[in-house]
Amino acid sequence: MSKPDVITPLSKLPNFDPRRIPVIGVDAHLPAVAASSLTPESLRQRFHQPPVWEPELLVERKFADRKPMNASVLIPIVMREVPTVLLTQRTAHLSTHSGQIAFPGGKQDEQDADLYVTALRETEEEVGLTPDHVQVLGSLPVYVTGTSFIISPVVGLVRPGFKLTPNANEVADVFEVPLEYLMNPANHRRHAFEWEGVRREWLSMPYLDDHATERFIWGATAGMLRNFYRFLSA
Repeated sequence: MSKPDVITPLSKLPNFDPRRIPVIGVDAHLPAVAASSLTPESLRQRFHQPPVWEPELLVERKFADRKPMNASVLIPIVMREVPTVLLTQRTAHLSTHSGQIAFPGGKQDEQDADLYVTALRETEEEVGLTPDHVQVLGSLPVYVTGTSFIISPVVGLVRPGFKLTPNANEVADVFEVPLEYLMNPANHRRHAFEWEGVRREWLSMPYLDDHATERFIWGATAGMLRNFYRFLSA
């Protein structure tokens, strides 16, 4: 898809734009995941024999009064010469996480057999990526957003040659970011913001694409990527 023409808000909170919040730290002191550990075979082996590790980010501070809801997302790793992660930008009119960069995925339906089925079904519905192009490797620990979504992140290898047909009602743009970039903490920035007496902290991983467009990855998406980094670097 073509890049968005309009810069859309990234939060429903009044007078809050995460892109304008000062950076309080960059994690360049942490080692990057080696490129050799990001190949399809290395990723398959890591999930086949997972290390002992601890996720870093699991629960955001709650800021929405809504019923908890189970959901699954797919972390789609496209098996290019330099592996990439397929991400979406949500449309501006959605009731939650509007305008934000996200993994494809969504709410679990009653008929879904498990979290993997949810992730694959929702991914196909959102961007048109069919399950036959995806090899599921496994899942990461559940991540709970401040909007009460209980998200199961599913990691899958995506075979190139797919054709995307994004759902224009939900997806404003689809793009790829090198996995090596996201797995390098030198690109992980820390932010903090106080709102209504509550201090909130989060990570961002801004990425400048080939068209000089900044893809501002933050919040839940950045949190799950950080846990993926901890899993691969353990």
